[in-house]
Amino acid sequence: MTASAHSNHEDGHHGEGHGSFKSYMIGFVLSVVLTVIPFYLVMGDILGNAIWTVAIVFALGATQMIVHIYYFLHVTSQAEEGWLAMSIGFTVLLVVIVMTGSIWVMFNLQENMMPGHEQIEQIRSLP
Repeated sequence: MTASAHSNHEDGHHGEGHGSFKSYMIGFVLSVVLTVIPFYLVMGDILGNAIWTVAIVFALGATQMIVHIYYFLHVTSQAEEGWLAMSIGFTVLLVVIVMTGSIWVMFNLQENMMPGHEQIEQIRSLP
């Protein structure tokens, strides 16, 4: 038995749940479901409310990030004494800040850059 196989055996990693076919298939199915639901909500205009739709899409996107991290990257709180999980937490925090800032900028651009009805009429009446 090699040293790496021996250490994996001692840690309780027998292949089940850590890189097994079952683990990857669970992650794949969850990823597909978490992709189809937002697509259906947006394309079908199911909720009729843009703010709720965006909130649900972002929540499902965050859930999909967690699925990818757990099922495909195998990051857990036990991995590398928690340092890996802490770095992922910091990364998630940065992603939330960037996404929130991007949405804020986009909403403000739409509000401030799109001319109102009165402004359009004033522009049309210019010589």
